Amino acid sequence: MSSPPLAPDDGPIDIEHLGRMTLGDASLEREVLRMFSAQAASLIGALATLATDAGALAHTLKGSARAIGAFRVADAAGHLEDAIQNGNNPAQALGELNDAVAQARVAIGAILRRS
Repeated sequence: MSSPPLAPDDGPIDIEHLGRMTLGDASLEREVLRMFSAQAASLIGALATLATDAGALAHTLKGSARAIGAFRVADAAGHLEDAIQNGNNPAQALGELNDAVAQARVAIGAILRRS
């Protein structure tokens, strides 16, 4: 199931969604973006091995991404989770997730530099 953006698709992070989730608190926005970026990098590293807990890791990343408005990451993590659960080859889904996380982390870096 795709996560529909709540605002027009203007980048890897839905800033309006993030603002709603953090109640407009700019300091909290920066904190959750930093935490997500670090978590995403760590999870991508762990997912690269496709260990037995890869489905759970993808699910964790999907939830975290939705919370901050990284809907492309959430969708890609969901596709990876589905591929793993259905016994399909996860290579393509993992590649898409890697790309989505990379784009989100670049966007987060830009946001953090502006603030």
